[in-house]
Amino acid sequence: MSSATPAPWPGLPAAAPPHLVPAPAPDADTGPGSGSQDLPRGSDYAQLSRLIRQAGLMHRRPGYYSWKITATALLLAAGWAAFILVGDSWWTVAVAVFLGVIFAQMGFLGHDAGHKQISGSRRANYLLGVLHGNLGIGLSYGWWVDKHNRHHAHPNTEGADPDINIPAIAFSADQARRRGRGRLRRLMLRYQGFLFFPLLLLEAFQLHTASFKAVIGRASKHGPAEIVLLATHMIAYLAIVLLVLSPVKAVVFIATQQGLFGLYLGCSFAPNHKGMAMLSAGDRSDFLRRQVLTSRNVRGNWLTDLALGGLNYQIEHHLFPSMPRPNLRHSKAIVAAFCRQRDVPYTETSLMRSYVLAVRHLHEAGRPAPRPPAPTPAPARP
Repeated sequence: MSSATPAPWPGLPAAAPPHLVPAPAPDADTGPGSGSQDLPRGSDYAQLSRLIRQAGLMHRRPGYYSWKITATALLLAAGWAAFILVGDSWWTVAVAVFLGVIFAQMGFLGHDAGHKQISGSRRANYLLGVLHGNLGIGLSYGWWVDKHNRHHAHPNTEGADPDINIPAIAFSADQARRRGRGRLRRLMLRYQGFLFFPLLLLEAFQLHTASFKAVIGRASKHGPAEIVLLATHMIAYLAIVLLVLSPVKAVVFIATQQGLFGLYLGCSFAPNHKGMAMLSAGDRSDFLRRQVLTSRNVRGNWLTDLALGGLNYQIEHHLFPSMPRPNLRHSKAIVAAFCRQRDVPYTETSLMRSYVLAVRHLHEAGRPAPRPPAPTPAPARP
């Protein structure tokens, strides 16, 4: 007799490993004749959500996050220790590369805290978020959570998704037509596909600037703790760099470390939605289709999961934002099979192919065809 966990729904695989599947409570509505596995109930998303919960995939993973947070913090400390030990040397450029990677990994943990993946306590997630974001890498956790939640609610939706409301880039032909005023502006949009990755080198500086504007704004909703921690990071960062390095080396270190940090973040987020369906402001798609049709998964292995912070399972993440990161890969088979049964396109590709598709989309969006002239009204009959 097989010991495999039975499929939670006819025709769908049991993707979760046995240690994630909880034993049903004595009074749980899951037994024979309860109807929970006999007839679908509710919307498509409600049915999928039941499958995911029955597989135990929404359960917290405190063990995983304990070692992940500890290891990342130790690597961050080791990076700064190496920076001090190397001293005023050009070898600090190598340390800058290492710290650029670790800053991005800190950002992924802040992302998980923002989605309440780490803990069931709102206060604990907030504390972890400001420590990783404000203090660890100099980004406002509160500002980012507000912005990112709006993205999740309206992915790739014009006028609603802040991630496609970036002045430097047009994500649709309509945006290109509206923003392409002036010769230089049209030229930049025309070649934005080629400029996309170089522009990501400035992403970290843009995020720092937006964070400071958010926390010191007159109508800021962010508490004094965020301001203090953000200021502490910036002062400590600049102080240690300027005390250890000569001015020229300090500039090179900051440009390298922050540039690679922004490039890494951008390369982790770019495959997820760029080149996928763009929705109009009046779109009325249901939640499941809105999330799946605008998202793209990236194939890979454990190294891909590590490098992209679990964002390679973008479809599953958008459907279940609070699902702990290590559970996303276990939910993939369930979600993919469910989408196939309902003829919902489920997009997955390689990492390099995702970049090609993203750049191609930006290239085409930046070169919109001119609007057809409005038809001339027929002259009125005498």
